[in-house]
Amino acid sequence: MNARAASMPMSGPIDPAMLTMAQKVFAFASMCVGMFIALLDIQIVSASLRDIGGGLSAGTDETAWVQTSYLIAEIVVIPLSGWLSRVMSTRWLFAASAAGFTITSMLCGMAWDIKSMIVFRALQGFLGGSMIPMVFTTAFVFFQNKQRVIAAATIGAIASLAPTLGPTLGGWITDHSSWHWLFFINLVPGIFVAVAVPMLVNIDRSDYSLLRHADYLGMVLLAIFLGCLEYTLEEGPRWNWFSDQVIRTTAWLSGLAGVGFIARSLTYDHPVVDLRALRDRNFALGCFFSFVTGIGLFATIYLTPLFLGRVRGYSALQIGEAVFSTGVFQILSIPLYTYLAKRYDLRWIMMAGLAIFAISMWDFTPITHDWGAHELLLPQALRGMAQQLAVPPAVTLTLGGLAPQRLKLASGLFNLMRNLGGAIGIAVCATILNDRTNLHFYRLSEHLNSSNEAMNGWLAQTTGHIADLGQNIDDATGGSLRQLWLLTYREAQTLSYADAFLAIGLCFVVATAMVPLMRKVAPPAAPSADAH
Repeated sequence: MNARAASMPMSGPIDPAMLTMAQKVFAFASMCVGMFIALLDIQIVSASLRDIGGGLSAGTDETAWVQTSYLIAEIVVIPLSGWLSRVMSTRWLFAASAAGFTITSMLCGMAWDIKSMIVFRALQGFLGGSMIPMVFTTAFVFFQNKQRVIAAATIGAIASLAPTLGPTLGGWITDHSSWHWLFFINLVPGIFVAVAVPMLVNIDRSDYSLLRHADYLGMVLLAIFLGCLEYTLEEGPRWNWFSDQVIRTTAWLSGLAGVGFIARSLTYDHPVVDLRALRDRNFALGCFFSFVTGIGLFATIYLTPLFLGRVRGYSALQIGEAVFSTGVFQILSIPLYTYLAKRYDLRWIMMAGLAIFAISMWDFTPITHDWGAHELLLPQALRGMAQQLAVPPAVTLTLGGLAPQRLKLASGLFNLMRNLGGAIGIAVCATILNDRTNLHFYRLSEHLNSSNEAMNGWLAQTTGHIADLGQNIDDATGGSLRQLWLLTYREAQTLSYADAFLAIGLCFVVATAMVPLMRKVAPPAAPSADAH
């Protein structure tokens, strides 16, 4: 530590201007590790749910809660993280979150049945979720001017790369070891973060007096609103939405609690989430772009492994290898973004990123049942590049214009919108897959009648082949009809994936058109004390 930093009392906050650049970078990198593992664990189980269910003797519906419980808990705590960091201070909340995340990761790997796994995953999501927004706010405290461009590029890369790599890494681990190591790999980085962050990050004081004036009613309303909303979105497609009594109940609870929370936040003197920040046009638009990028990021991560598993019959490892190209091209695009961000308006870089994402979704629409890693390479490469060009500018443009005292509360809302967009995007895509598969199946089956010469020839050939295997003619005919049904259903499924990708693309077309509404954010001048 340099002389100026060493002269300050270690018990109190240290002015970031007194730290060397190396100290800032190492402290920031330590927090980024925590953010990475928290985001990675959202999707690391997605390609391995079947293995987890088998290991815990759980059915498909129960196993889905391994991911759902994590998402519900994380989406509830993210908007609360700003207030919690003011109460506990950034370093101690981050350290406590990292330690709790590490312990619950170990418990997930040691889970003895599906119920214990769901409980531990919910705790893991709740403890890990608060690390995510704090990295955003700390970056704006540590760095100024063009340094913020690099910091925002790093955060943007992590925010979109970690969930993208989740299925790949999870599939590789499950194939080469066991699903338990999906959670045990968090232990070493988790311990490092829990130890390093309190030593390196000391930028604010804890203020326990905030507990006296806290909006506890607002917290309860927020938890009910987001928890019920996430449950409705996750389970709705599976239970045919409002035809299910539980879904109707959670939807009503979410709606009523949401209205109550908004009213409370706009009238209470010390709200837990700063909704007033939405009066700032850049922040409101930035939250919208965060919402849309959440749709694109999480919905495509949901759709691609699902297609490869259901239609192609890929294993967890094969799925991971097939989607790996997205992460590779995103990493390769980091130098490109850094080069462009130093020379051009961030709004136009973000606009290009959103437009490229829309193009990548369009490139997914010709999808056929035999698409694999080779056919997915171009659209996934475009998506990886688009993520890197779209997310970091949104971070800088949205949060860069806010006053420091509002940054903690506002960053939680910004991150919430990304996860909420992902939840809604996945729910809508699941509904599209269900409804459009049925529609396409009926449309295809209309052409499968006795006047279809190609079908008649295929049925005769298949029936003869089955009969040659020793089946009687009736069983052979039934078997060939079953094969015809399976082929038709496979094609209907494939067409529904194209519809889902097209719907995502349309969202990005709208977002691209709205970018010019944002105001340019000039980087604030660096304080003279930092001019070392």
